[in-house]
Amino acid sequence: MGFAVRRTSRSYVRPSAATPSGTLELSIIDRVVGLRHLVRSLHVFPAPAPAGERGAAAGSPARAVREALGKALVDYYPFAGRLDDAGRLDQYPFAIPEDDLLPDAAPDVEPLDLPLSMQVTEFSCGGFVVGLISCHALADGLGAAQFINAVGDYARGLPRPRVSPVWARDLVPSPPKLSSAPPPFPRMFQFWHLVVDLSLDSITRAKSQFLQSTGQRCSTFDVAIAKVWQARTRALRLADPSTRVNLCFFANTRHLLRGGAAGFYGNCFYTVTVSAESGAVEAADVAGVVAMIRDAKARLPAKFARWAAGELAEQDPYELSFTYESLFVSDWTRLGFLEADYGWGTPSQGEKKAKGEGLRENKKKKNRERKKKIK
Repeated sequence: MGFAVRRTSRSYVRPSAATPSGTLELSIIDRVVGLRHLVRSLHVFPAPAPAGERGAAAGSPARAVREALGKALVDYYPFAGRLDDAGRLDQYPFAIPEDDLLPDAAPDVEPLDLPLSMQVTEFSCGGFVVGLISCHALADGLGAAQFINAVGDYARGLPRPRVSPVWARDLVPSPPKLSSAPPPFPRMFQFWHLVVDLSLDSITRAKSQFLQSTGQRCSTFDVAIAKVWQARTRALRLADPSTRVNLCFFANTRHLLRGGAAGFYGNCFYTVTVSAESGAVEAADVAGVVAMIRDAKARLPAKFARWAAGELAEQDPYELSFTYESLFVSDWTRLGFLEADYGWGTPSQGEKKAKGEGLRENKKKKNRERKKKIK
């Protein structure tokens, strides 16, 4: 079955008021070559409840988002971009190719030259999808979600965003560039898409096991990535159990900056790497793998401080090396995308489409199962 999306208009959305002029410097993290890519995500909003059950907004979501976007671009003027409106459809959104729900390319414009683009697809049932494409060099996940929530604030009639944005790239340390090893010979990878369902019961059992064995508590994130890392390591079937395998994830470091960097929406993260022999990861119980992850997380403040002071002797933590033995994980469940409200309530589902990894979170599921797409 196929369904056609009819794009009814395409235009650039300008800030609704004057914005400052001048040059804005990027931070040393913003300038990481690997962040020069586009992050694609879909934010699914269900049809509103019947009148009287919920204070649903009136009118067109596309029009409301467009008007609010113009206001938000005054505060977040580096994001100034464009918005596509899409015509109404009468089928469930995921029966439609994702590319039809995301903005298409602007004529004669290099895609990476657009900091941000949006498309609103409306459905006859009253639901809609906001398709977002943003350049990672301008904002990390928390920053992009902060911007989207600002658009929602204006769409609901607030006089200003609840969080005031700050550029403040000077808050990010700028240590001397570390010497890096020559880039390895390019490797070709064959990736498979796999959806793994981790039930709430299995996560709760693992948390209980960790508490009993260590006397400490752990998070759902700790358990989820421990299970996935161990399962993936076993699936690699490495002949030598002493082969090193790595788990890498990206930790927010705003709380480690001066004053906590409230409202900062640039890139502010550090790569946390857990490394162990494959045999140890395969043979450990889940609590043991969780302990490895928590030990690496506990070292984050010290590692970040050493990097900021230019004291690291190892390779630059922002120059990532991709191998079959390394698993990269990104968690979007706590960034704030699922709190965005344009006047019709919050999304029922959000799905990230990015290079190398992804995560889908569905708020409709009562047991809050975590679904991870692993490549």
